[in-house]
Amino acid sequence: MKSISEVRSQLLAGMVIPAHPLALTEERRLDERYQRALTRYYLSSGAGGIAVGVHTTQFDIHNEEVGLYVPVLELAYEECTRFSSATGGQPVRVAGIVGPTSQALDEASIARQIGYDCGLLSLAALKDADDDQLIDHVSAVAEVIPVFGFYLQPAVGGRILSYGFWRRLVEVENVVAVKMAPFNRYQTIDVIRAVTDAGRQNEIALYTGNDDNIIADLLTPYSFSETDSPALVRIVGGLLGQWAVWTRRSVELLDEIKGSLENGPKIPSRLLTLNAQLTDANSAVFDVSNGFQGCIPGIHEVLRRQGLLRGIWCLRPDEVLSPGQADEIDRVTKAYPHLTDDDFVSSHLDEWLTP
Repeated sequence: MKSISEVRSQLLAGMVIPAHPLALTEERRLDERYQRALTRYYLSSGAGGIAVGVHTTQFDIHNEEVGLYVPVLELAYEECTRFSSATGGQPVRVAGIVGPTSQALDEASIARQIGYDCGLLSLAALKDADDDQLIDHVSAVAEVIPVFGFYLQPAVGGRILSYGFWRRLVEVENVVAVKMAPFNRYQTIDVIRAVTDAGRQNEIALYTGNDDNIIADLLTPYSFSETDSPALVRIVGGLLGQWAVWTRRSVELLDEIKGSLENGPKIPSRLLTLNAQLTDANSAVFDVSNGFQGCIPGIHEVLRRQGLLRGIWCLRPDEVLSPGQADEIDRVTKAYPHLTDDDFVSSHLDEWLTP
């Protein structure tokens, strides 16, 4: 198991972390073969880590009656271990942690025992908690497992969190990163400013979860000072549902962005155009026109078309593609073939599906 300093170092370097989907059979049981294939796909694509048990994995796996939290975490851990043995790579393993404090502590303990490096901590279950209660919750979990903070957008179950909350959260010693996914520029800046004001930008990695603004988030240098030499802070990577599809291209894109930033302050206009195109593609996959109702089925549909899933089944039978969503996915894949990785998937699919 990695030390917290090793985890910090890896996260601060910036990486692609796909939010791992859940592979199910038509009977809505865990499809182990395809679940393993997805993990192999992400790691083979060059992702620096994986996040399991998060929104894209379906929060229902955290329910005891569903009983999938442990098996799904274990499968991903086993594939990460196999990958490490074969390649020497050390992917960062992020476990989604939800619920009130008692449940969150149980899940943190389970994830740590399995071997996960940190926990992406959702606060969605604490909708009525004040900042003191939220900080107590985060602090308790951070004593069990390093915490990856999480600003989840309200449209999919999150809550509004103030600058004051984030300013206190980033003082918690074992917070190693924050995923910002409010899909809101003002709220994203609250988090970045809090990290900067606390002077922890070299200890807490900033990751975008704003699937509607991925490339612009990664290109923007943030400064909150008028001095001659302001401290520039950057979002270094992404933990994204959008990066659960076309992952090989996402890795190449992050590498291209890093290279552009190293070459000087001038941003190629091509990257800004790609930002708009990727946002448009995300609108189809995430079903933005229907309030994100088809978000997870949309991810599944892209993976199904590539052969990485047998179907788009979710744990909830009513969670399906919205009317017209498949046509929208058709549109964006035809319009932006350079955002897809179909050739890469087709050339490796058989090996990923091998038991």
